[in-house]
Amino acid sequence: MTNTHAGALRMIDPSPSDITSVGRLTCSPSHRHPELSGLVGRTPVLRIPDLRPGAGPEPDTGTGAARGRGFWAKLEGTNPGGIKDRPALHMIARARDRGDLRPGAPIVESTSGTLGLGLALAGQVYGHPVVLVGDPGLEPLLRRLLRAYGARLELVTEPHPTGGWQEARRVRVAELMDELPGAYCPDQYNNPDNAGAYAALAAELLEDFPRIDALVCAVGTGGHSAGVGRVIRGRFPGVRIVGVDSVGSTVFGQPARPRLMRGLGSSIHPRNVAYDLFSEVHWVAPAEAVWACRRLASRHLMSGGWSVGAVALVASWTAAVLPPEARVVAIFPDGPWRYWDTVYDDDYCRAHRLLEAAPPARPAQIGHPTEREVTSWTRCRTVADPLSRVTGLDARLAGDVAARPAGGHR
Repeated sequence: MTNTHAGALRMIDPSPSDITSVGRLTCSPSHRHPELSGLVGRTPVLRIPDLRPGAGPEPDTGTGAARGRGFWAKLEGTNPGGIKDRPALHMIARARDRGDLRPGAPIVESTSGTLGLGLALAGQVYGHPVVLVGDPGLEPLLRRLLRAYGARLELVTEPHPTGGWQEARRVRVAELMDELPGAYCPDQYNNPDNAGAYAALAAELLEDFPRIDALVCAVGTGGHSAGVGRVIRGRFPGVRIVGVDSVGSTVFGQPARPRLMRGLGSSIHPRNVAYDLFSEVHWVAPAEAVWACRRLASRHLMSGGWSVGAVALVASWTAAVLPPEARVVAIFPDGPWRYWDTVYDDDYCRAHRLLEAAPPARPAQIGHPTEREVTSWTRCRTVADPLSRVTGLDARLAGDVAARPAGGHR
């Protein structure tokens, strides 16, 4: 079924079990399954030896003790839907506690995938219908899963002129909020409960490790880097917190550009990003993330999507440049299964020129995010909220950014 509004086409992704009209969604507060929330958390950790090009296998000492350079990965992909099961459950629980979400009322949210899975879980736990707004980049497998989990899925089909697909989804969410009486939107990009949800993840890391010298996190909405980072910094004041972003993302002050990677980066400026926490930021390109994903899969049978590859590459380098005794911990947000037709599909990767070369052994360096536009793995030790100033590259490229669609995904 298709509709038009304000010149933009949108499509409701049909399902045999869908109700024919969004406005006729039924509420089933009696169909609650609180036991499902027990499936989330207590995720395992895995030590990953140096993944970078030219790094050999880690020496086997015969004692079981880890030697050589490497890092520890927290495997959030072992949650039912990934890392965002945590904020989905927490944001909905808090909204119910405050009375913002009435029993049985619909939940409406924008998603590039992982939060949608978490909200589908929360809908079943608390007895709420879930309406999700995606875009054409949402993988077919994920569309089918979301419908199978009982969510209603609507796709926007035109990007916003300046905010890309992400802003187009947000605009449609606002429309649905007007159409659905009593609907609640968690607003993952700006809701402080998003970051607050990760206190439990931080507590698990403190149980897993007696010391953390560096924490490496992907940054999209800013939730898990803020929520985990504040707790870890409180315990270990000297910890290095490393943010990992996508090239073409606006989060750390680069101009918005079309982005192939989903799950990290943004074409807007989420207010949950805790810029004061970061010691440095790295931007990673799609081909570099794909290389790291496949390296993880072939060597460790444990991998994930775009954000996992990007985080793994940066964590490997971070471990290599810190003292040998330093403990580097990285958060892997998801697993590999939803990326079978992108990251792990040779035809897709060849079509997008993602298999042509291995990444460099070290990142390029810039002194400030506005120094130049980056297109490959690049590090910057100056981190500031880009909305606190409009200077340098932002100002020089403002006209160019406004003149063409950002086309980005969250």
